Amino acid sequence: MIFEGNLIKMNASNGKVVEYYLNLKEKIIHLNEIIGKPIKIEYTGQINCKKCGKITKKSFGQGFCYSCFIKAPEAEECVLRPELCRAHEGIARDLEFAKEHCLIDHYVYLANTSSVKVGITRHNQIPTRWIDQGANSAIIFAKTSNRYEAGIIEVELKKYFPDKTNWRTMLSDINNDVNLIAEKSKAFNFLSEINKMYYYNEDLITEIKYPVIYFPKKIKSIDFDKVSFINEKLIGIKGQYLIFENGDVINIRKHEGYYIKLEI
Repeated sequence: MIFEGNLIKMNASNGKVVEYYLNLKEKIIHLNEIIGKPIKIEYTGQINCKKCGKITKKSFGQGFCYSCFIKAPEAEECVLRPELCRAHEGIARDLEFAKEHCLIDHYVYLANTSSVKVGITRHNQIPTRWIDQGANSAIIFAKTSNRYEAGIIEVELKKYFPDKTNWRTMLSDINNDVNLIAEKSKAFNFLSEINKMYYYNEDLITEIKYPVIYFPKKIKSIDFDKVSFINEKLIGIKGQYLIFENGDVINIRKHEGYYIKLEI
């Protein structure tokens, strides 16, 4: 069977293992069902902006044309640097968008990805955010009423915890056992007094298992700007990465907007 369309990030739901779905032209493909099977992916050379749909020679900010990248609320600076959010002051590219995405409850969390990392997410993006990052487990550290407050706490904790994932370590079989409850307790001592009011007292740990047959000993990230064709056995999915038998991995989210043909 052949499917085609513009890539968007894989949808995922947590259960005994994460279930992954890819939407191509409104056709939903359950990717777990093809793990262990050979697949072909061809990049056609076309990129469409995921916001406005127009063809663009280059993708900006994971799927935008340049115009949308500098204008769309989905690409505003606070997406990557939440401490710069000004929606609570009435300042945003689109205040209605900000009301739904910035001026709502946010969580600061600690996640076991390649190591213990700190991050933030909207309350309605748990556990999706953790799955997208390839976290093996995660715990909520603080709860705030908007994105800015969460961003300020993240800035405090970034002095002691990384805020980025080492994708090579994340896509390995290294068993990085950590005690998230102990890490959370330790992190509390790093908070300023004014931010301790946001501390989240419940210590529920979310465990996440991914559909991976095995992790290759050596991995290599491939990019559709350099490689336009993949013909390999899919052996697993973790985060937003497809993992192939020959050790190649590809980040689907990085290639949002790329028009591909998928043969199963």
